[in-house]
Amino acid sequence: MAEKSSHIINSRVTSVISISLVIFLIGITTALLLLSSDLSVAVRENITMSVVLKDDLKNADVQKLQKTIDAEPYCKSTEYIDKDRAAKELAEELGQDPVEFLGFNPLLGSIEMKLHADYANADSIAQIEAGLRRMPEVKDVIYQEVLVDAVNKNVQRVSAVLSVFAILLILISYALISNTVRLTVYAKRFLIHTMKLVGATGSFIRRPFLVQGAATGFVSAIIAMGMLTGLIFWAQSEITTFMTTEMLHTLLWSFFIMILSGIIITLIATYLSVTRYLKLKVDDMYYI
Repeated sequence: MAEKSSHIINSRVTSVISISLVIFLIGITTALLLLSSDLSVAVRENITMSVVLKDDLKNADVQKLQKTIDAEPYCKSTEYIDKDRAAKELAEELGQDPVEFLGFNPLLGSIEMKLHADYANADSIAQIEAGLRRMPEVKDVIYQEVLVDAVNKNVQRVSAVLSVFAILLILISYALISNTVRLTVYAKRFLIHTMKLVGATGSFIRRPFLVQGAATGFVSAIIAMGMLTGLIFWAQSEITTFMTTEMLHTLLWSFFIMILSGIIITLIATYLSVTRYLKLKVDDMYYI
């Protein structure tokens, strides 16, 4: 009896560990997907459009124009750079002051604008550019069109690759967890048949297996969350700026998905496994 009890405990521990490792992989993939989404937003919102102003504008006109641009739905932030600051920054980049070389400042003031991520694409930027050029205070609008196209293409490629990987991992995860659960139910196939013989309904027989499956999925998810947390803390020790507010938000969402996937996958696998043995005749159970 003690040996049988020990065997059952070892079987459950093995199942929990196996499922935990699979859910841990789901957690890592979820975190990567969420981080890639945050990263794509950050990259897009770092694209800058330079609104070059006419030379004869007064400070009041510049401030009015900046407020007008700030009020637009596409604008995330703006920064006014006057011609003196522009000349100073250019001198630092070139290592030589263009004002001293030319005898005058050839640069114009500008409003450096960053866009919201939803507007950082070629079509939206073209419309924004056209609208800015119609403003009487604006002399020119400059942005790196090639960079915009490259950013959007690379973001789409990364998202597509991670999405395909996530789908494959979910399928593999289900197969692995399903096999683990099937082995657990397999050991009790004759108990299921005995319960059928005494008149137990299918729902009555499934209930304890489903409860145990949900508990196993939950405990496995908690263990996997601990593993992911350990990985995050290790990364934090190596990269001091790793744990940001966005990263914490991503971690919480990953935890939620890990618990949800752990419970749902084990419930589905348990239901299908028990249903399979409910349909089998006793003679068939010896040959599976």
